[in-house]
Amino acid sequence: MAKQRIDHDRLFKELLSTFFEDFLLLFFPDVYEHIDVHHLSFLSEELFTDVTAGEKHRVDLLVETKVKGEDGLVIVHVEHQSYKQRTFPERMFLYFSRLFQKHRRRILPIAIFSYDERHDEPSSLMIQFPFLTVLDFRFLTVELRKLPWREYIRRDNPVAAALLSKMGYNESEKVEVKKEFLRMLVRLELDEAKQRLLFGFFETYLRLSEAEEIQLRNEVSQMETKEAKQVMELIISYEQRGIEKGIQQGVKQGIEQGLKQGIKQGMKQGMKQGIEQGRQKGIEEGKIDIAKKMLAKGYDVDTIHELTGLPVEKIERVKG
Repeated sequence: MAKQRIDHDRLFKELLSTFFEDFLLLFFPDVYEHIDVHHLSFLSEELFTDVTAGEKHRVDLLVETKVKGEDGLVIVHVEHQSYKQRTFPERMFLYFSRLFQKHRRRILPIAIFSYDERHDEPSSLMIQFPFLTVLDFRFLTVELRKLPWREYIRRDNPVAAALLSKMGYNESEKVEVKKEFLRMLVRLELDEAKQRLLFGFFETYLRLSEAEEIQLRNEVSQMETKEAKQVMELIISYEQRGIEKGIQQGVKQGIEQGLKQGIKQGMKQGMKQGIEQGRQKGIEEGKIDIAKKMLAKGYDVDTIHELTGLPVEKIERVKG
């Protein structure tokens, strides 16, 4: 099966548009201090064609706002970059010039670099002669892999929580990074939609193996009692959602298999029976598969019975 392509730009746009104020406060407090956060509106996407390269580029995020104490609007342009590109500063300048040409407003350009390797990214584009500097274009940058993740875990900031997954941790620190992410999520006390956004973003970029998940649960159980209970409830809540999704997929597969079987039988009754049998079989197989994974992660039989509805005897057989 082909590996599913991650739409990095969409994920970052969703995160930053939902928590734009938190983003500025986290990385650019000086900007946040001067921006009127009570006057924010998100502009429609801009699509630019690079005639020379024969490519089309879509500007990631445009926010219209004001500077405190000043008349007139300004535009904050945030561009996410997930791969190394030698000509990226030129691209930022082209975006800037075309946006300025269209809107005729001051524009603050910001670039976020999220690739896995560490690079020394330029934050300017200069065009000059020995006798004259024609252009000195500068933009703000965030290079996530260069950020020490431990410095962000005490900040109750949702953007910091999500972006722990892209900061400068080592492979041996993955379990600890996720544990701290969950602790931040508990402290933030966000509504379910925002919590799900952060969890989905984090899980896209930092996934633990089954052995690492068991290690995580063991470390959580050793935390202070109240916090451990809250974090464990969060883990179980999202694992239960995964269980429900797995069951739904099993039902869908079962119906498809039953439909094929019914068609082969060539009779309406046979088709009906085939769909129902396939549905039941899909549900059962989906639950058994989930039970196996939960056992591997250290869940006890009673918890698995409660979450999946499988009989205790059947779970014991799977366990054995």
